[in-house]
Amino acid sequence: MAGKPVRVSRLNSYIRRVLQADPLLLNLSVIGEISNFKHHSSGHVYFTLKDESSKINCFLPSNVYAQVPLRLEDGMEIVADGYINVYEKGGYYSFSIRGIHVEGTGNLAANFEKLKQDLRKEGLFDASHKKILPKFPRQIAIITASTGAAIQDMLSIMTGKNDFVRVLVYSVLVQGPNAAKQNATAVETINRDFPETDLMILGRGGGSIEELWAYNEEILARAIFASEIPIISAVGHETDVTIADFVADVRAETPTAAAQMAVPDTEELAVELDMLRNELDLHMTQRISDARYAMNSFRMEQLHRILSGRLALARKEAEGQIREMQQRTRQMVKDGFAKAAQLHSSIEALNPIAILSRGYSVLLNAEGKNVHSVKQLSKGKELSAVLSDGNVSVIVDAIGGKQ
Repeated sequence: MAGKPVRVSRLNSYIRRVLQADPLLLNLSVIGEISNFKHHSSGHVYFTLKDESSKINCFLPSNVYAQVPLRLEDGMEIVADGYINVYEKGGYYSFSIRGIHVEGTGNLAANFEKLKQDLRKEGLFDASHKKILPKFPRQIAIITASTGAAIQDMLSIMTGKNDFVRVLVYSVLVQGPNAAKQNATAVETINRDFPETDLMILGRGGGSIEELWAYNEEILARAIFASEIPIISAVGHETDVTIADFVADVRAETPTAAAQMAVPDTEELAVELDMLRNELDLHMTQRISDARYAMNSFRMEQLHRILSGRLALARKEAEGQIREMQQRTRQMVKDGFAKAAQLHSSIEALNPIAILSRGYSVLLNAEGKNVHSVKQLSKGKELSAVLSDGNVSVIVDAIGGKQ
């Protein structure tokens, strides 16, 4: 038979005390897949961890969520550390989380490979999109945590090598669920508000794959690709490779290496300039010396020989041109005589005197006009016959027709 009835609140309070008295339930590690992920406006996160046959409600405080090195989302398998807590007013229990990490690297590696292949197909890694780093940058923006060791190393190297370049430090989170978005926003802001920037360095020091995961996020990859300013990716150690490394214009093995390649050493440049100036001085001195030697060795007799040779050559060319002109003139005269003789022959052939010399004569009437028909004649009419050697007066005695 049941005991004395108790109120619901007392029952829930009792259950809470029983559960919280169990040391096993105060320090649990639970593995499962995230579902129903919700980020409340208070900053707290609520979701369900499930496996193939069961599920449990989870509560992730905002301060703990801020320390999670990667972005949580539905379908991700995680290991959550925490304890069982009972919400008396609602009459249910949940798993309060103290920390989260990924169970192994299989899921992260699979996500990494999938995003890498997708972005590669889109062309975000193509060499044709890579921008050339400036040789003499005037302003460099570093996007990283302002309190980390990486920024101190980079600033130390840059200021030690180059006293001309200006360095703009844009402080961001370098891990956690909001890190990728902050880094992407920083890249966009510098492009928009600081267009005079010649180069950006994006990165942080070493860490686990979870701690570096912000640099494997798609939102940051696309911001890097869209940047008009060249970007060096300097994430982690030499063996760490991220999506940001593939998209950036240049990958540096470490932040230190990025600082080394970003700026030229002004002292080395000064030494190199001195060497170039010395070489130029030597070259000009040699050229001047050669010119002076050539001038000193250039004697008047040499000038006379050169001018005499040029005059002789000019004279020879002139004589040749004169001979050619004479030949052309003689030929023109010869051709003129031949043409004149031909014309003379043609004129002589048409000369009436020449025709008369062959036995012909011309009859002229009293008016001195040619008689070219018997119709112009009458018996007893006096005519004049013109021969080749004189004229004869004749009288028409008879007129006949054609025979």
